[in-house]
Amino acid sequence: MNITEKILSNKAGHEVVPGEIIEIDVDLAMSHDGTSPPTIKVFEKIADKVWDNEKIAIVFDHNIPANTIGSAEFQKTATHFIINQNIKNHYTQGDGICHQVLPEKGLVEPGKVIVGADSHTCSYGAFGAFSTGMGATDLAMVYATGKTWFMVPESLKIEVEGTMSNRIKAKDIILNIIGEIGSSGATYKSVEYCGETIDQIDIEGRQTICNMSIEMGAKNGIIAPNKEVLSYVSKRTGKPIKSLNNINSDPNTEYFKEYLFNINNMEQQIACPNDVDNVKPISKVEGTSVDQCFIGSCTNGRLSDLKDASEILKGNKINGNVRLIISPASREIYKEAMRLGYLDVFIDSGAIICNPGCGPCLGGHMGVLSENEVCISTTNRNFKGRMGDPKSKIYLSNSEVVAASAIEGVITKPENFI
Repeated sequence: MNITEKILSNKAGHEVVPGEIIEIDVDLAMSHDGTSPPTIKVFEKIADKVWDNEKIAIVFDHNIPANTIGSAEFQKTATHFIINQNIKNHYTQGDGICHQVLPEKGLVEPGKVIVGADSHTCSYGAFGAFSTGMGATDLAMVYATGKTWFMVPESLKIEVEGTMSNRIKAKDIILNIIGEIGSSGATYKSVEYCGETIDQIDIEGRQTICNMSIEMGAKNGIIAPNKEVLSYVSKRTGKPIKSLNNINSDPNTEYFKEYLFNINNMEQQIACPNDVDNVKPISKVEGTSVDQCFIGSCTNGRLSDLKDASEILKGNKINGNVRLIISPASREIYKEAMRLGYLDVFIDSGAIICNPGCGPCLGGHMGVLSENEVCISTTNRNFKGRMGDPKSKIYLSNSEVVAASAIEGVITKPENFI
């Protein structure tokens, strides 16, 4: 059996098989300021009290601070719910993006089943958890009962080989994979990443890869935890490593389909408008003019992304015709970036630094695009109208490419500034 099948089997109490419908207990359920109110609306029709106030997490991140009356009303509704239900895990004061905050707060562990009213809940597969997104109605039932149903997914094995260079990041690897498999090539599949290259990737890179599994249509993305991951989880949860439910796939596991990717000699990858699987090497799109550059999101707003960007921007000024917006993924990352001097570099370059949150990624606030504007971004989606006007265009890349492009005003290889 593979990791996902083992986790679901443990919960179901028997060995599951792909295609089987199971009803299982959930270890953690999450909603944010955008999805909590519709979840609460349904919940209040079916129950008076949540099943477990310590296994629910609510995070304000999509429109924080509130930018419209509607956003303020949503957050007021969620705040009342938190108080009335005595929700223990609530992060409403700009703590950061849910998918970064939950692991930081020790709520994510290997072997857990985690659901959230956000499609990028699959991020927690980086820690060996089975995690997936769901709609508000389904989540309301989880809030009421602590249970949900799944059809056990078939599994894809994605093996990546080759040596990581200084210029190739986890973002380039996952974009290359999505470009090959396609936006619907893994629909309702469990995607397991492995191989010598994946073994080399740090926790933040693993989060990036699992986060974007949904862009192939996957039910979940997952990577077997290594020592670094287990050590991180142990530190955050306060639990000894030996007590963690670390699960690995069996050596003889059969998969629905297997892929092998080699990253040797690979260029930085760019997802071009208006689909995440419209991926090209940077040499095919360099020189494209940009109006806005954004570094942040649950995909690439982490400390390593800010470090990479600061190394490009140090001693340079951004192009006068370009906006560079930077939003750390959490308060913890924000403070560490400040301590390390990254924020000084960003400010000196002319960048705008925003509080932790999702705003620009979803065209919510702090970076909405106008008609025909072009943005190069470290986010996970470039759909039509994703960041603002339907006639705007979005390119996706790693943070080094975004930083270099901000300096030149066109999509630029970061090697020019190393």
